[in-house]
Amino acid sequence: MALATEFPDFGLTVERRRFAVRGHYYEHPGMDGERGEIWCYTDRFSYHAGDSVELKVSATSARFSLEITRDGAVDRTVLEESGIAARWQETPDQCSVEGCGWETTFAFGIGDDWPSGAYRVTLTADGRNGKPIRCHHLFIVAPSPGPKPGRILQVAATGTWLAYNTWGGSNAYEGITGPGRDQYARTVSTQRPWCRGFVMLPPDAPRVPLEVAMPPKTAPRYPHMEWAFATGHSKKYASAGWASYDSHFLRWAERAGYGVDLASQHELHFAPEILDGYDCVVFVGHDEYWTWEMRDAVDAYVARGGHAARFAGNFMWQTRLEDEGRRQVCYKYQARAEDPAYQEGDVRRATNSWEAPEIGRPGAKTFGLNSTEGVYAGWGGCTPRGVRGFPIYRPEHWAFAGTGLFYGDVLGQESHIYGYEVDGLDYEIRNGRPQPTAESGAPEGLEILAMGMASQVEEADFLEPQDQFFGDEDGRFIAETLFGEASDENLAKVRYSNGMMVNFRQGKGEVFHAGSCEWVAGLLRQDAMVERVTANVLDRYLKGRD
Repeated sequence: MALATEFPDFGLTVERRRFAVRGHYYEHPGMDGERGEIWCYTDRFSYHAGDSVELKVSATSARFSLEITRDGAVDRTVLEESGIAARWQETPDQCSVEGCGWETTFAFGIGDDWPSGAYRVTLTADGRNGKPIRCHHLFIVAPSPGPKPGRILQVAATGTWLAYNTWGGSNAYEGITGPGRDQYARTVSTQRPWCRGFVMLPPDAPRVPLEVAMPPKTAPRYPHMEWAFATGHSKKYASAGWASYDSHFLRWAERAGYGVDLASQHELHFAPEILDGYDCVVFVGHDEYWTWEMRDAVDAYVARGGHAARFAGNFMWQTRLEDEGRRQVCYKYQARAEDPAYQEGDVRRATNSWEAPEIGRPGAKTFGLNSTEGVYAGWGGCTPRGVRGFPIYRPEHWAFAGTGLFYGDVLGQESHIYGYEVDGLDYEIRNGRPQPTAESGAPEGLEILAMGMASQVEEADFLEPQDQFFGDEDGRFIAETLFGEASDENLAKVRYSNGMMVNFRQGKGEVFHAGSCEWVAGLLRQDAMVERVTANVLDRYLKGRD
């Protein structure tokens, strides 16, 4: 089959495809012009029963209607209002960093009968051309305190949502900050709308890993970015957000009969006691940004007998929260040069990769795997024709009970659960099976159950610069972080890496970690083996669900 018929073109020319991948585009007030527009955000990420929610709205229409629906296995609408007055509210140029500062348009209370979960806000108004205009937002209702026997607590990856949110011009990757208005934001605000695609997506929206392996010596394609550019969604919709990741686990678990409560990472940071009521806490999808306090909460929970199931990848960055949680700070690549907390030696507040020696808290200490030993698989020029599932090395493990998997089989190959960012460990092969090395930092007793290949550097030396997505930039950053210099010699030490599925005991508790962002793709696509492994983990950690 010809390449042109294997990949949708979304109506884009080659040059427009290149801009869709390389260009910086984002949502901002006024972007929809004559059509008119409506945007909104809430004053907090999450609430409890009885709390009041302040909805901030800016619209070109004088009135709008409101619908709030709990997003789960079955949608449940809990509030509808119409004829709510609105106005256009001015927005600061640096709203991504400072927040929008809009006044409250409408307030409502969280009902005592609203179960914990994700609540989708839909606003609809009349556009200037007479056609409806809409926006979507999302907030979380966190569970009340107390024991929750037989229930799972899912912690949404809100730190990663916040880092990738493009609304207003800047996020932790690209931006309009700095003297030249061309820098990523070191600080991002919660006080702004979620970008398009974070809350809702059509079922045919492409995921990051390619559905079709690229032939050798072919420029990589990024259908999710091309689709986003063609349809007006955020460039980062497939990298983070409720719609692409967290929602698929919650919906699957509820359909499978599990009781699931939901919390934001802000609860881990400010109210870690929320974990105490649960035998099983779950993290899913792309879960990249954490504070020191969030890790403290999970470490203490597991040490005293809790069970952490992480079906997620890319445990990379330490952040800090400021202004009572309204701002998230991460200097990332410039931490050593620019972060004041870093200069002061305050490791609890400094921002950098968790594996930076001066931070001294590799991700493996909490979840058994390190991001700097993993990262890219099935994306761009990184293992572009590699496996899309987890090759199995220990089929006798309890996680694989009832699957029929054998040594060398690949779990989730058809549903593409391996990628696009993964976590791994330094390892060696003994008797045909991987074991963590003494230098890996793996917790004592950790077993490597499955493992695939990954890379820090695009294998695309034949490409023109405009066709390379990141080349060796990330590899050199990791080389410098770990070894102090981004030399060719150090780059060679980190160039090739891996992604793993591991299990280990920690204190009185236990951790299972499938270190891949795309595990949820197996649940979304109803892969029976992936569903069985997920259920095996949950059932064990819930201490035997009937």
